[in-house]
Amino acid sequence: MKILGINAYHGDSSACLVVDGILVNAIEEERIRRIKHWAGFPIESIKWCISNAGLSITDIDYIAISRDPSAHLHKKILRTLIKTPSVDFIKNRISNLSKISTVKTAIATGFNLDISDIKAQVKNVEHHKSHIASTFFVSPFDEAACITVDGFGDFLSTMRAFGKGTNIKIYDWVEYPHSLGIFYTALTQYLGFKNYGDEYKVMGLSAYGKPVYLEKMRGIVKLKKNGLFELDTTFFNHTNQGTQMMWENGKPEIDILYSDKLIDCFGKSRLNNDDEITRYHMDLASSIQAMYEEVFFHILNDFFYKTNCESITLAGGCIQNSLANGKIKDKTKFKNIYIPPASYDAGTAIGASIYVWYKISNSNRSFVMESPYLGPKYKEQEIKDCIENHNLELAKMNCKIELVKDELELCKKTAKLIENGNVIGWFQGMSEFGPRALGNRSIVCDPRKPEMKDILNERIKRREWFRPFAPSILEEKVSEWFECMKDDSVPFMEKVFMIKETKQKLIPAVCHMDGTGRLQTISSKLNPKYYNLIKEFENLTGVPIILNTSFNENEPIVNTPSEAIECFIRTKMDNLVLEDFLITKNHKK
Repeated sequence: MKILGINAYHGDSSACLVVDGILVNAIEEERIRRIKHWAGFPIESIKWCISNAGLSITDIDYIAISRDPSAHLHKKILRTLIKTPSVDFIKNRISNLSKISTVKTAIATGFNLDISDIKAQVKNVEHHKSHIASTFFVSPFDEAACITVDGFGDFLSTMRAFGKGTNIKIYDWVEYPHSLGIFYTALTQYLGFKNYGDEYKVMGLSAYGKPVYLEKMRGIVKLKKNGLFELDTTFFNHTNQGTQMMWENGKPEIDILYSDKLIDCFGKSRLNNDDEITRYHMDLASSIQAMYEEVFFHILNDFFYKTNCESITLAGGCIQNSLANGKIKDKTKFKNIYIPPASYDAGTAIGASIYVWYKISNSNRSFVMESPYLGPKYKEQEIKDCIENHNLELAKMNCKIELVKDELELCKKTAKLIENGNVIGWFQGMSEFGPRALGNRSIVCDPRKPEMKDILNERIKRREWFRPFAPSILEEKVSEWFECMKDDSVPFMEKVFMIKETKQKLIPAVCHMDGTGRLQTISSKLNPKYYNLIKEFENLTGVPIILNTSFNENEPIVNTPSEAIECFIRTKMDNLVLEDFLITKNHKK
């Protein structure tokens, strides 16, 4: 059984292919279109997933889409009738969902076929059920508490359920207009970060401040006795005025979500990225994060007592909040945690397809998503051709190009370059699915050198000074360097932990202002080449960690060898490792 999963007509649109319950591949449309968080119909992702598996679109049995236009429809209509000022907003959302009914038409057009040629049945899966399936059904747990937290999807923002085997029992949910995601996004906009997906900037900035405005925040988000929450909607625009959300083919955009009342409460907002960031903004960011965590752990702790289950699976855009994720074991009684590499909306393509598989096949659970490496991989000849196509530009930069077939030798050479202070583009194997570079499309350098933060932010990444970088660490060494349990594995860079005080000064380039780090644990089983690179660096320096950041320059993570070479050329990277090819810039003969 071949199931095509898609997240469409929303930010972070994506596609995946599931064959007989096994996730074969997955990719986000932004990687191909080269527009961050690309919204719309992911036709290029669909084409890649189909061709990568050696299939035709006519081979597909089911198309699973992570939206259901009929879900909670009566509540959408009731809301429109009761809250007339927000008619435009509701119409916008319903219109967006109505496009989902034209999935076959969009696919047929994309493949230059007649709609009658598309034999696959279309299955709509409610948005939050897709989120739950994207984490529970691919987790190692036979039963678990399941929680989703995001902005909105099918009129809900939060859902709690209990998963057992191939069944999901829904407990409760939070409806429009109440949303923890909207709270965080609105305050992100207030801080001057207006682009879709800028919330991680607030997380980074929060490390520099103190939560001195937490009490004020508690007037905006209120905890309920049932373990859920509600917003004081007078601080927001989306409930009364309506807020335009643009999901047409391109970069997603959202109008300002906060109302004048928020300005009355906190003063004039920071208008844009160019405005100075002051202590006030740092403290406000810290207070936003503290409020988020207070609500988040309220939801989790209440549900632990309702389910009495020590395992939890999490998904939704808010679960990209790695600061909160790293505190789950300290702040709750959950002992076993699973968060997929793409917990945000891109991952719902996987959730919808896996959900349909179990509902139709009546099969037992068999697949665990242990690897995020689900995208394109390139052969030696393809890379060689790309290098030749850029030969003139590389020659102008006096680049030396070596083919190093021996993997251990390549890792030794690269580790030595890192030790010597070089910044290296590392392009290997299948690309990662999700927002993080996890060792296959990464820029790597020495975490011991404090200047690396400024070098990367100013010369390569071209981003704000306060943005942190991640440490990739050998899995067996994590408890020696971080304040966490010995068996804590963080393969998808989904949690932040405190770096041990005695170690913080040894790795200043990956240590946040508050002493934490958003780590990624590397196992020899999951990514042996990246593991060997870090191991060789440890052999040279005694430090089993390298700095890892995404291979890009204020753009989606590079997808092809050509994009990697172009990024290498236009930035101040020193070396590029394209599979077995080692390219050195400004080589002195």
